[in-house]
Amino acid sequence: MATWDLSATKHHVLICNGGSCMRRLGDEVTLAIREEIRLQEADDYIHTTRTKCNGRCEDACVVTVYPEGIWYQNMTPDSGRQLVREHLLQGRPLREKMTFSYRHDHFAPTGNGSKGHLRKG
Repeated sequence: MATWDLSATKHHVLICNGGSCMRRLGDEVTLAIREEIRLQEADDYIHTTRTKCNGRCEDACVVTVYPEGIWYQNMTPDSGRQLVREHLLQGRPLREKMTFSYRHDHFAPTGNGSKGHLRKG
């Protein structure tokens, strides 16, 4: 087990490895993102975490980037590598893949992805 020093971290990338996402290349997306981070020598600035289900199965494979709070849909190994190069290293989010972004006090839908439904209390 490793304990990372996150003091230089600028982005935390959560990669869904739940059932639906795994059927839609979740493992391959995870490996591609991590490999691109390594190739770009950005390990100290970008931290990744595999998660279980994020509740957006219709948008599989789902990747979420913080601190921006941007949710991405239908990620592939190629778009995962693009995410590292363009969003994480150059500050240009992949607008065509975005489903939600954090706005002031809530997540705002972008118009991409499935609508979903609110959970009833």
